Amino acid sequence: MSIKNYSILTKRYKAAFAAMHTVYRLINSTFDLKNLSLRLSRLAAQIMGAEYCSIVLIDGTRKYSYLRAVTTKKRKNLITKRTLITNRIELKIINSGNAVRNGIFIGIPLISEEVIGLLMVRRKKRMPPFDNFDLEMLINICSQAVMAIRNLQLYEEQENLILGTIKSLVELMDIKGRRTYTHTSKFLRLVLAIARQMNLNERQMCSLEYATLLHDAGKVDIPVEILAKPTKLTCQEFDIVKNHPLKGVKIIKHLQVLRPALPIIMYHHEKYDGTGYPSGLKKGQIPLGARIMAVADAFEAMIFYRPYRERISINEALQEIKNNSGSQFDPKVVEALVQVSKKSKKYLQLK
Repeated sequence: MSIKNYSILTKRYKAAFAAMHTVYRLINSTFDLKNLSLRLSRLAAQIMGAEYCSIVLIDGTRKYSYLRAVTTKKRKNLITKRTLITNRIELKIINSGNAVRNGIFIGIPLISEEVIGLLMVRRKKRMPPFDNFDLEMLINICSQAVMAIRNLQLYEEQENLILGTIKSLVELMDIKGRRTYTHTSKFLRLVLAIARQMNLNERQMCSLEYATLLHDAGKVDIPVEILAKPTKLTCQEFDIVKNHPLKGVKIIKHLQVLRPALPIIMYHHEKYDGTGYPSGLKKGQIPLGARIMAVADAFEAMIFYRPYRERISINEALQEIKNNSGSQFDPKVVEALVQVSKKSKKYLQLK
């Protein structure tokens, strides 16, 4: 081998090592299957010098895709509808379980005991064709991708099971709550919309979702007469109500998966200026998820029926929230609510 060829090969191996390290960092920093697929398709296109890359995940029938992440030079696209696979090359890769390389095109099956999908890249016609080194490189990328995808699939299955269990628990608690009042399903959408506006990561969003569903679990121990009382509570009655965050935490603290949600549940009635309960926390001492929930909770209480308060309009509720920015509420969360309201009123239609 000439010195020139050796130098070129050494550069390719160094580039390959750097690329694999980048792939490793990506799959260990992403906890959402859709996000992973889209980012991985973009990264694979960059590494392989391709103008096109698609990652296709298939269902158990091997006839339908349920996720398709596509990256081109001009755009990224994510399709999550169940779609019949009709592309001849895709079907060949899925049914044979073998890689396909043809000049400027490579297709690799994603195999975890069985074929779970495929990854394809394509270069422009004027570019050099893919060689054996490129094929091995893409196979290595796919081997890492398969482990990450399968782990996230299992994680999502577990998440769905946990979420289903939580919703069943909430429904049981609502047997009591229906005689007074309960949060609407759209309340959760509002909380998560504010969280997305504030760029919370996947783990934070997950914990906030659990906390939102269970934050009033402690109210199951409060007499209905107090919850439904149309007049002002006595000091003794209010003390009973103020204990519900702590009781809620006691109910669910033994479930390990819900541990990150406990501080949100515990402190969602704290106020930004330190005058809330149960601990009088203020500003950054209050978990961000709790600050988000406090704003959404107050907003819903104003526009939805409560035994002790007349409804007001959405615009009036927004103005009331703004008026209490910096005192009762975190100004950044208030601003996020305002931005959500400008983007789409549907998140505010809680009735």
